[in-house]
Amino acid sequence: MLQKTLSVWLCLSLCTIAFAQETFTVNGSVLNANTLQPIEGASISGNDLFTISSNTGDFTLKNVKTGEYTFTVTSMGYAPKVIKVDVCLELKDVVVHLTESTTNLDEVQVHGKSKQKENMETPVVSYTVTEEFLNKNRENSLMQTLSKIPGVSTINIGSGQSKPVIRGLGFNRVAVVQNGIKHEAQQWGNDHGLEIDQYGIENIKIVKGPASLVYGSDAIAGVVDIQPNFIPAMHSFSGEVNLLGETNNDLIGVSAGIEARKHHWFYRARLTYRDYADYKVPTDKISYDNYIFELDDNNLRNTAGNEANARVSVGYVNDNIQSETTFSNVNAKNGFFANAHGLEVIVSDIDYDSSNRDIDLPYHTVNHFKITNNTSIFSGDHTFHIDLGFQNNHREERSEAVAHGYMPKPTSTLERDFSKNTYALNARDAFSLHDKHDVVFGVNLEYQDNNIGGWGFLIPEYNRFTAGVFAFDTYEITPDLHVLAGARYDYGTMETKAYYDWYPTPVTNTDGTTSEVYMQRAIDKTLDFGSFSASAGLSYIHNHTTYKFNVGKSFRMPLANELASDGVNYHMYRYERGNLDLDPEESYQLDLEVDHTTETFSIGVSPFVNFFENFIYLNPTSGYYETLQVYEYTQSKVFRFGGELRASTTLFNRLQLDASAEYVYSRQTSGPKEGFTIPFSPPLSGLFSASYQFKDVLFFTKPLLIADYKITAKQDEIVPPEEVTDGYQLVNMSFITELDVFKNNAPIEMRLKLNNVFNTKYFDHTSFYRLIDVPEAGRNLSLSLTIPF
Repeated sequence: MLQKTLSVWLCLSLCTIAFAQETFTVNGSVLNANTLQPIEGASISGNDLFTISSNTGDFTLKNVKTGEYTFTVTSMGYAPKVIKVDVCLELKDVVVHLTESTTNLDEVQVHGKSKQKENMETPVVSYTVTEEFLNKNRENSLMQTLSKIPGVSTINIGSGQSKPVIRGLGFNRVAVVQNGIKHEAQQWGNDHGLEIDQYGIENIKIVKGPASLVYGSDAIAGVVDIQPNFIPAMHSFSGEVNLLGETNNDLIGVSAGIEARKHHWFYRARLTYRDYADYKVPTDKISYDNYIFELDDNNLRNTAGNEANARVSVGYVNDNIQSETTFSNVNAKNGFFANAHGLEVIVSDIDYDSSNRDIDLPYHTVNHFKITNNTSIFSGDHTFHIDLGFQNNHREERSEAVAHGYMPKPTSTLERDFSKNTYALNARDAFSLHDKHDVVFGVNLEYQDNNIGGWGFLIPEYNRFTAGVFAFDTYEITPDLHVLAGARYDYGTMETKAYYDWYPTPVTNTDGTTSEVYMQRAIDKTLDFGSFSASAGLSYIHNHTTYKFNVGKSFRMPLANELASDGVNYHMYRYERGNLDLDPEESYQLDLEVDHTTETFSIGVSPFVNFFENFIYLNPTSGYYETLQVYEYTQSKVFRFGGELRASTTLFNRLQLDASAEYVYSRQTSGPKEGFTIPFSPPLSGLFSASYQFKDVLFFTKPLLIADYKITAKQDEIVPPEEVTDGYQLVNMSFITELDVFKNNAPIEMRLKLNNVFNTKYFDHTSFYRLIDVPEAGRNLSLSLTIPF
């Protein structure tokens, strides 16, 4: 009996081995032949076999018997391609390159939705920034690069730093998200930039308007969502070197990146270094607080800086899981315009004009270390997304040690020291119901602890915890009519720590005697906040026109500086005082968008109406502390409306004309500044661009000439201590081409830009240095090269 059983088992085993030897799994990927980016939703069919490519461009055909097969690969917008695959023991992964085509192919079947189609179907007003846009418009910082988008502007801090403003709102009202994790630094500060390397970014989604539903508290005005890069193609290796030079601040920059993939495993790495000198302004003197400061050779003294960034990631992908872990570090040292840091610089012994590359006091150093993991798990109709993140932001602000009031002269130059740790977890489940409902459930958790040091107190140490749960559903009424509705609840705590001056202050007692007291600037206090958010909207696509309507409520928790600041901000030359009684901001907004796009013409308009129940802002008072004016955080009702208009057309197949305009109106309807606007409100502005595509000449391929004309109106809607800013007109020029120097290799991309062609002296109302009448940078010629390998 045992012998018979063994014989049957052996027979079955041999049959199984024979079957395993005769069937194989065919793995491959579909890529854009020009950009080498993955193509999602491509159809692979033939010999009664069929599959489609995933969002990474990959596809799999299982249980394919030995033999030679012919497959047809098709995708909307691409010419079909016929491939032959020899299925045998030596089977290798298949890589298919599709060429873009403008021909409509009747036999193409569309499976899945493109990013463009998804964006049209969502009622949220958003803008997708491509890698092509970033390369074409690259400036000194990421946000300066994005400022060409209607509705997006920046608070510039010198030539190498800036922070985002969306429709006139910035600081912690705009969430910056990278790889699914909110970027957390000291973004509350006027003089604190954004510590993100703009090289190597492929795709950014900008949400204009409240986005608390998905992103949480700090997205009350909008989001800059830096999305993960596309996964490399199988068995690929590529890289590039970016070189940059500028004349205005003698900048020298280099960035090098590589990426590769075997079958399931892939990796990327990038190194960036930039070094720049003081930048030049079109004036030889600066007037500040009744003092005149002469500039040497138009250099804005002590605005030099340098930056060193590193990023590496490792990932894994198969049919059921996609995961990538990224390590990044941004390290920067930036000088501040010396005469902006208090009038004590007048008697300083530092020779700020000895070299335009020196970084003397005052300056700051910042190091931002970040670890993120993005994992997606595909299980039937469900896709689970999990984002994990840890960040440490360490900022040191150094200034000359000078006695102030009762504070003796410190023994070091470390004025302020911040060290902030942030731990974050985002999880969501996305699935479809009855092919009509796309449902998402999610949770966000974040914990921060911020420690302080140095001799200058401004904000206390604090711990902050936030938790939010949300759900939304996109319902397809018809293929061209979609409705979105969702709700969210957030809970948060803010725990501030007590702080006492390190030096004694004389205080007069009730009996007339005097005591030396270490003044308390902050107390131990725990505050709880909770709020509901909701959003509803619809989108309708009619032929070439898309209509969007969205209404929502968002909120924002007060920050530590708004609640508990109590000290001198020498960068702004004022005394700032928080308010522990502040309520969370609540915002109600209505957004509309109409977009009409054809092959040669496009026009769009995006108006909005916004009401803040309790807008938080820093209000100048009539009080003074040690000759410095006291500013106090307070709240008021604010009404806002505005929007963006854009148009584009192509003439003669080579000439493209673009125009855009943006406007924001703000008015405080209660509080001590009732009837005034809100701080940093951008003026009406318009941008007109013309680009002409020349024919290839010698080794110059795809040469493109771009002329930009920006016109900005006078901003006389101000709130003291802001000053009226005159309007200005600005002309920028660009020449972009590919250099086909090395035959049979990818061409070198060259960008030659001339900003501020006429060296115009102008003031940007939202610039950090505008408060002390420092104009923007003068004429600047830049040359950048991207060398692929």
